[in-house]
Order: sequence, then C-alpha cells, then structure tokens
Amino acid sequence: MKESIEVIALFLGFVGWILVFVSLEDQYWKESTTDGSVIVTSTIYENLWMSCASESTGIYNCRDFPSLFALPGYIQASRALMIASIVFGTFGLVATLVGMQFSKIGGESYVLKGRIAAIGGVFFLLQGICTMIAVSWYAANITQQFFDQLYAGTKYEIGKGLYIGWSSAVLAICGGSCLLCACSFKSPNEKISYLYQPTSRGHVLSTVATTHTAPSNYGRNAYV
Repeated sequence: MKESIEVIALFLGFVGWILVFVSLEDQYWKESTTDGSVIVTSTIYENLWMSCASESTGIYNCRDFPSLFALPGYIQASRALMIASIVFGTFGLVATLVGMQFSKIGGESYVLKGRIAAIGGVFFLLQGICTMIAVSWYAANITQQFFDQLYAGTKYEIGKGLYIGWSSAVLAICGGSCLLCACSFKSPNEKISYLYQPTSRGHVLSTVATTHTAPSNYGRNAYV
C-alpha cells in the first residue's frame, strides 16, 4: 500500500516537473484578442522570454525582450518563480528516489528513508506553489488589462502556456501531498518492529539497582 502511493507520488511529481519545462517553452502565455475586430491581419503572442507576431499569410517574427530591468515586475517575478520551481522539482525527484522503500539507494534504514521521502514531498509542494503563483500572477495581469476600459494598449487573452502551468502545479501539489501521506502511514507490522524491546541484561541491572537502593528507605538507627 505504502509503496504504491510512493510510486504514484513520484509519477505525479515527475510529470509536473516535465510540464514546467513545456510551459516555459510554450510561446502562447498570452495572445492578442480578436474581440471587437472585424478583420484580423496579425496576431501578437508572448511568453516570459520573447514576443512574437504572426501575419495572416503565415509569416511570423519573434524577438527576445531586450532588457531584463525594463520588463514589468510581474514578468520578472514569474521568471524567478518558474526557475525556482524547476530547482525544487529536481531536488524533490532526487529525494523521492532515495527515500522510496524499495530503493536500494541510501541504505536500508526505513526511518531515515521515510524522512528523506517526506523532504521530497515538501520539495514537490514548493514546486507546485511556485508554479501556481507564477502563472496565476501572470494571468491576473492579463485579465486586469483586458477589463480595464482606460487601458489603451493591446489587450490579450490567456494562452495555452498558462493552462499547462496550472496543470503542472496541480500535479506537483498532488504528488507532494501523496508522498507526505505515504510517509506518515505505517502498517501494524512496521509499528511493532520499532517498539523498544528491553533485554534480559536490562532486567538484571534494574533488579540489582533495586536491591542496592532498598536500604535507603531506613534510617541510620536501623543498623544499630
């Protein structure tokens, strides 16, 4: 039961980690809207790294953002959060592989391996939280500009790259939660194996200690 939950958690975390890369590579984080336009000759779409424009004839052109410090704050924050998400996901995968019960990496101390697997679950949760904040913050700015009547610039709609990011975040959070639940779950056999079993030597020592401490209950007059 516990091993199967760990495998499912590892699979969810790995797929969520892969989808982070897919979301970053996708160019359609936001796409210019066609709402209210009768004739559309070109489409503008952007992600965290570049802006592209495609014409109705099929010709498209992309350019990288020229300066990091000239970008809006939410784009810089989204970049940092997505990079942190990749780092957390990498640590989560390594810790989970080491901490799984059937893995031979890291010895056979099940208590230590359980703690390492729990750390991997925390990393997966951090990965999902960072991705969720990045894509949600980016989407919030798109919707704010779209419904702002005073905004005179180009209005955009949510692109498929954000949906991929949301899927990645949900999978990573589910994987981390399953891994933490698997680490906190113990079967009755596992609980019995960790109980303290006093040795016969311990009984002898306790008996000797008792016999030596017994005269302390009497005063000095008892020996006269």
